[in-house]
Amino acid sequence: MINSNLSTLMGSRRLKVIDVARELGVNRSSIDLLYNNQAKRVDLETLDKLCKFFECTPNDILNFTNEDK
Repeated sequence: MINSNLSTLMGSRRLKVIDVARELGVNRSSIDLLYNNQAKRVDLETLDKLCKFFECTPNDILNFTNEDK
């Protein structure tokens, strides 16, 4: 299972979904789905923007575990 750590990254900087979406110029729902760990797919351009914004790698935003829900 792939999980999103975006809420943790945003929480550590006290950022809101709308603020990140505006800063990156991406749809709010894309950020909201990742934030709430409900995204079924991730656009690579959005992932690239998130990595640049948080100065991190995709591994810091997404993680893989062998466990199912």
